[in-house]
Amino acid sequence: MQEAQTDQVADLPAETNVTDRFLAVAAERPHAPAYAVRNGAGGWLDVSYASFLDQVRSAAKGLIALGVEPQSMVGIMAPTSYEWAVIDQAIWFAGAVSVPVYETSSPMQVEHILEDSGARLVFTAAARHRTAVERAAEQGGFEVSVVPLDATGLAELERAGRDVTDEALEAARSANCLADVASLVYTSGTTGKPKGARITHANFAVGAANILPFAQGIVGGSEQRTLMFLPLAHVLAHAVQYICLVGGIQIAHASDLKTLTADLSSFHPTWLLAVPRVFEKLDAGAAAAAHEGGTAKIFAAARATAIEYSEAQDAQARGEGNGPGALLRARHALFDRLVYPKIRRILGGTAKYTVSGASALNPELAHFFRGAGLGMQEGYGLTETTAPATLNIPGHTRIGSVGLPVPGTTVRIAADQEILVRGNIVFDGYHGQPEASAAALDEDGFFRTGDIGRLDADGYLYVTGRKKEIIVTAGGKNVYPTPLEETIRSAGVVSQVVVVGDGRPFVGALVTLDPDGLAQWAKAQGLGPLSLAEASTHEGLRAEVQTAVDLANEAVSQAESIRKFTILDTELTEESGHLTPSLKLQRNVVITDYAGAIEELYRA
Repeated sequence: MQEAQTDQVADLPAETNVTDRFLAVAAERPHAPAYAVRNGAGGWLDVSYASFLDQVRSAAKGLIALGVEPQSMVGIMAPTSYEWAVIDQAIWFAGAVSVPVYETSSPMQVEHILEDSGARLVFTAAARHRTAVERAAEQGGFEVSVVPLDATGLAELERAGRDVTDEALEAARSANCLADVASLVYTSGTTGKPKGARITHANFAVGAANILPFAQGIVGGSEQRTLMFLPLAHVLAHAVQYICLVGGIQIAHASDLKTLTADLSSFHPTWLLAVPRVFEKLDAGAAAAAHEGGTAKIFAAARATAIEYSEAQDAQARGEGNGPGALLRARHALFDRLVYPKIRRILGGTAKYTVSGASALNPELAHFFRGAGLGMQEGYGLTETTAPATLNIPGHTRIGSVGLPVPGTTVRIAADQEILVRGNIVFDGYHGQPEASAAALDEDGFFRTGDIGRLDADGYLYVTGRKKEIIVTAGGKNVYPTPLEETIRSAGVVSQVVVVGDGRPFVGALVTLDPDGLAQWAKAQGLGPLSLAEASTHEGLRAEVQTAVDLANEAVSQAESIRKFTILDTELTEESGHLTPSLKLQRNVVITDYAGAIEELYRA
């Protein structure tokens, strides 16, 4: 199949914008909980739609008092938080455009975003954010106003806006229509300077109106709630937060991953949005805990059973089997009493589904967690598609795929296997870059994703790599690095993997270690603490990584297999410049910075 489409199920009047649906829901259920905030004693306090709306209106009036006008650009540089949600909606109520900035961005990155967008008012949550913005303005030679994004800052906004009338607020709120820009979201910059993607009111609002009925199996039902911990500067979290707001799904926020487990246990989300690295860490942590508790063999058996059970379900859904047999069901039932509840409790105990996005999810991990009773619904999208373009939904899930097109979306596979997307979620071009905007779309209006993939006979999309990341060995063999990297990265001791070999006689890899996984491994081996430098040359640790490499090689031909690897004595992080804020590898930067290590791989 070369093209798959899901018909649009909902539309909105052209003159409306993102705030209209929120107002409708708030009017329908003013006392229902929209958000939850910490109560200071380890629990949570509900924030009703009516209370949230009051805060949004007050903040929006303050923005207007500060001179914000329709289509003004307003920056937000802050961690995921309730205050982020308030100011985001307030910006839209003031008729303005939100410009999210990752809280970890450097002054140079901030300077580019502020200079390119023209944002001269920025909300920041901490002193380091304010410093980054002020340095960016100084470097760029422009002035910027910085407002604290906390309870004090919101109170100051409320005071500033007391003289702004309801009529003035309504005029600003209703100034935009579906075709207007709602948010300027900057790309990750893996292939050059970040570009500001113009995400329209239609992208958010019409997209939400269509995906909510499509994903009812995940988010439908009464008292749905989720804990948002991904950066709201990422379009995926931003879009999902809006979907939740207009879908009646309560949201709590967790900006500190150190307290995530406690937050999950206290808030008890019914579903979660996460990235694959979260599940990799959970899997490794569960295995380490089992080893430490003397139940490693039981855990391994339970894990293998969960995977086998889920694979049997997957085969049955494809019409290729009868599902789990009697013996497998019995083993699964046993572990569902002994082991799987402990896995589910890590995520709060009540979550039935997780939506995984932003990067590829290892199918084995997906089978494990689904077999343990946690539905893994992988999706696919980019900044330019307002995130979810495809999604696996309950009853229509194929692990290994990224699902079916969401309603109103068409996915096409080009002659060179590039994934193309068209629909109401596709952006309105890049800010101030008409040539790049034109080049992003083909003659039929499809967005060129830059990803390589295929559609199966039933329209499920499988992503196999990036066009610009295909490795061509000296022997002319095309190698897609992503599947190899996913498998190796699933090893508990591994943090990142970069497969190399372009123009080389064979495929190699650079591997970095996960400090937590390393500590757990060393303890299990009866060793004392190992530094990254010590571990990089440790024979036992190298054998552990070799096992993961051998497993990855089983899925490819000999010409595509990894023949040699080196373990680096450092980490690849966002701070080092090797990961984007959404944890995507800056592959070209890694290859440049570690050119010496790569050369060493290919020395005789």
